[in-house]
Amino acid sequence: MEYLDIVNENGDCIGIAPRCVCHGNPALTHRTAHVIIRSSDGRILLQKRSMNKDTQPGKWDTAVGGHLALGETYLDAAFRETAEEIGITLAKPPEQLFSMAIRNNWESEQTMVFSAVCDGPFTPQKEEVDELRFWSGEELLKVIGTNTLTPYLEYELDQLRKHQQL
Repeated sequence: MEYLDIVNENGDCIGIAPRCVCHGNPALTHRTAHVIIRSSDGRILLQKRSMNKDTQPGKWDTAVGGHLALGETYLDAAFRETAEEIGITLAKPPEQLFSMAIRNNWESEQTMVFSAVCDGPFTPQKEEVDELRFWSGEELLKVIGTNTLTPYLEYELDQLRKHQQL
């Protein structure tokens, strides 16, 4: 079973809860780690969620979204999830870009965002990912505001632009 750290308003860990309890409960703020996978030419790898996965199946999201397992650090989660979800082992620690908070009626997350360069090949878990595709910054600008991307990804892309990473 996968667990998430539950944090208070100050960001202090006040306990743990199973992932299934956290999702759908905006009162429980939990931590996650995302890894933005870039190609050597700067494009960003996105995953199309499996039609059997999550609350927004079939939409594009960051290539890897890692939830902390019991006792894991953000970096540990980033390495584990990258290996599990898209089948690559990062050769060096990914660069830490920024952190962000997402809150809505569905859930509350504190997310640490990392970046790593990898051109593949990828072997995605079929139950997690229907398709992987590299996107240029220009392509991503064209689809903002449509239903192609998850709201979380739109927010994350805005943060990448602010930090001059896109």
